[in-house]
Amino acid sequence: MPSPADLSAAELLQAYRTRALSPVEVVEAVIARIERCEPQLKALYAYDPETARAAAKASEARWMKGQALPLDGVPGTIKENIATRGTPMPIGTAARDLSPMLEDAPVAARLGEAGFVMLAKTTMPDYGMLSSGLSSFHELARNPWDVTTNPGGSSAGAGAAGAAGYGPLHVGTDIGGSIRLPAGWCGLVGLKPSFGRVPIDPSYYGRVAGPMTRTVTDTALMMREISKPDARDGMSLPPQEIDWLSLEMDVKGLRIGLQLDPGIGIPVEPETKAAIEAAGRAFAAAGAIVEEAPAFMTRAMLDGLDDFWRQRAWAEIGALPTEKQGRVLSYIFAWANVGESLSGLRVYNGMSQMLAIKQAALKQSAPFDFVLSPVAPVPAFPADYASPIDDPREPFEHIVFTLPANMSDQPSIAVPAAMTAGGLPIGLQITGRRFDDLGVLRLARAWERLRPPLPAYPGAGA
Repeated sequence: MPSPADLSAAELLQAYRTRALSPVEVVEAVIARIERCEPQLKALYAYDPETARAAAKASEARWMKGQALPLDGVPGTIKENIATRGTPMPIGTAARDLSPMLEDAPVAARLGEAGFVMLAKTTMPDYGMLSSGLSSFHELARNPWDVTTNPGGSSAGAGAAGAAGYGPLHVGTDIGGSIRLPAGWCGLVGLKPSFGRVPIDPSYYGRVAGPMTRTVTDTALMMREISKPDARDGMSLPPQEIDWLSLEMDVKGLRIGLQLDPGIGIPVEPETKAAIEAAGRAFAAAGAIVEEAPAFMTRAMLDGLDDFWRQRAWAEIGALPTEKQGRVLSYIFAWANVGESLSGLRVYNGMSQMLAIKQAALKQSAPFDFVLSPVAPVPAFPADYASPIDDPREPFEHIVFTLPANMSDQPSIAVPAAMTAGGLPIGLQITGRRFDDLGVLRLARAWERLRPPLPAYPGAGA
């Protein structure tokens, strides 16, 4: 019998309906899991079990009265850079003042309205600018599959929490892969929705919030709630009625691109390449038309965007008093400080690469309904590294598969594909046409049925 901490949101909601379980029992099971695992994983910030217990009791009462909300009593976490009323938001860095936030951000508000039980916020690196759990404010987050490795980032704590069973529903943010990379390295489903599909505050080019769960169905349950409109996001899409739980799809006849070469960056290591090739063969055997999708990322694109992001980061860090600058993670300071010396023309040209990447990504994917690729070219890396290369001079060589969808507005999902011989997850990325979030979920659900069995999550049942 699985622990309630390992049940999906869909399973929990069904158990609540039949009174086989109560939200109080489930939240207690998750608290017990956290108390056992968190001393090693360091995934959480602002952990508040007593407030979660009170919310679970209120949820139990609603279920007993027949007044349950859509996600009533389902526990989980929210990334710390998504504001929740009364909780300071350090954005991963010791350089920020800790002032309580005045209101819930859109995602937190929608989840609260749906009856979600938040146990904690989750950790992230300084300013969200690492694919790592390394932070000057939070303790080092670790990967539950192997605590000597990194969960990825910047939604580092969310990835670790999801894999460890800190409830089934977790929220991350993504501007270059920060949902999909930790999802891939932690064996989760992680959706980067179409830009604007999920309202956020503050909004920014390419930045999204999205679910990190263990199943595609749970991701769809979250999207049903967090995609609801919020006027605070002036870049959000018009409201649209989407049947998020309509997840069935016949893959026969679909045109699917298979991309194994991004054009630049870290070469795809053999086990990852083999796993993604196997996924392509499985879809072809199910009747899809699978063809090679060409590489399109260039050195000018990646380095130009790096220039822009360095200067963007330095605009904030450079404005800090010297004493606060000294609190910033040394890797991030060294990376951002280069932005101080960049000319306006170079920064402008770098920013222009966002549009160049967008155009190239849309051109590459145009012949296909979906494109398959690795989430990352390598499995999880050492826990204390800032990135797989761990060098601020080459910060983004590992995001060449994930970054393009942020620039092109396309929905893109990480879904578990296989395991390495050493027992680490390998993620499959599925990218769809602009605004076809439901299609991406449907193909990911089809993959869940096609793929070979995967091992239980670490600590499952305990």
